[in-house]
Amino acid sequence: MLGNNWLALVVTFCLALLWLRFNDYLAHRGWVSSQLSRKIIHAGTGPIFVLCWLLFTDEPSSRWLAALVPFAITAQFFLIGIGVIRDQAAVDGMSRSGDPREILKGPLYYGIVFVILTIVYWYDSPIGITALMMMCGGDGLADVIGKRLPSQPIPWSPRKTWLGTAAMFTAGWLFSMLILAVFVLAGKFSTTISSLFFPVTLLALIATLVESLPMRDIDNLTVPLVCVVVGHLFF
Repeated sequence: MLGNNWLALVVTFCLALLWLRFNDYLAHRGWVSSQLSRKIIHAGTGPIFVLCWLLFTDEPSSRWLAALVPFAITAQFFLIGIGVIRDQAAVDGMSRSGDPREILKGPLYYGIVFVILTIVYWYDSPIGITALMMMCGGDGLADVIGKRLPSQPIPWSPRKTWLGTAAMFTAGWLFSMLILAVFVLAGKFSTTISSLFFPVTLLALIATLVESLPMRDIDNLTVPLVCVVVGHLFF
C-alpha cells in the first residue's frame, strides 16, 4: 500500500511539473503572453493535482504525501521570487511584468492554499475541493474572459467586468461540480451528485461576489477562505 502511495506521489509530481514547465516554455518563447500563461497555469494545475488524489490509498499518510507536491512547487516559487533560484522561464510564465517578486504574491498564495486544504480536507469533505476549484477555475478564467471580451465594468470594481464576473461563477461552478462528480462516482463521498447542486451554487455565488471586490493579488486567499467558511454551514 505504501509503495502505491510513493508511485502516486511520483506520478502526481511529474504531471504537475510537466503542466507548469510546458506553460512556462510557451510564455518564454513568446507564443502566449505571460499574463495568459499565468492564468492557464492557475486554472489547470488544480484540477490535475486534485484528480491525482484518486491515485493514493486511504492510508492516513496519503494526504501528507500528496501535499508534498504543492509544497515543493511553492517552495520553488518562493526561492525564485527572492532570487535564490534564477528561472526566467518560470518568471515569464507566472509574472505579469517580468519581475520575479510578483511570484511572492498570487502564485505563492495559490500554492500555500493547496497545501493547507489538501492536508485539512482531503476527500473527507467536499469543502476543500470546492474551495480549490472556485479558486482555480473561477478566479482563473474570470480574468482571461474579462480582459479579452468586451463588457461593461462593474460599478464597484472598475477593473473587473460583468462578463468576467459571469465567467467566475460559471467556471467555478462547473469545475467544482465536475471534479466532485468524479469523486462521488469513485465512492470517495457518501452523497449524491444532485445533493451537491445547492451548496456548490451558493458557494459559487458568494465566491463570485468576493472575487468582484476591488482588491488585487489576494483573490487566491479570499476566495477559498470564504468558500471554506460558508462550506461548513451547507455541506
